Amino acid sequence: MKTFSRLFNRHILLAAVVGLAALTATAQDLRIGAVNIERILREANLAKASQAKLEQEFSRREKEVQGMATQLKTASEKFEREAPTLPEAQRVTRQRQLIEQDREFQRKQREFQEDLNLRKNEELQIVVDRANRVIKQVAETEKYDFVIQEAVYINPKHDITDKVLSGLNASK
Repeated sequence: MKTFSRLFNRHILLAAVVGLAALTATAQDLRIGAVNIERILREANLAKASQAKLEQEFSRREKEVQGMATQLKTASEKFEREAPTLPEAQRVTRQRQLIEQDREFQRKQREFQEDLNLRKNEELQIVVDRANRVIKQVAETEKYDFVIQEAVYINPKHDITDKVLSGLNASK
């Protein structure tokens, strides 16, 4: 049994060495590209246009929510100052009004944030889809075997981000 196990392990080791040698020979011909997608999302004209579009689309609602926050803060400070001198019934009524005003503010703020996040994701997807098409075009044109979008380290000689940005900014 030990002989079979040793023989089996030797065959596995031999197969691994032969496979590694074949992979090394193939890797010399392998053409790899890498793209910094975060940089594309920051620097591409399409990404900048999407950001401007979102700011324009949501600026009015953002100001509205900020205005509600200011009103709530002002009303709360006023209540804190006047509460000790108010009759019990009036104090309770104003406290309830403040609580209701805060609930309304929280609801509006949550709706605003959810809508903004949804639209950001939609716009982001448009940019990513278009970037992926350009990445594929660059890879096919320059005969890359594969392109990596996320890596801990990218050797500058493999970085094709500038080419993708150029292609993305040139396309409409």
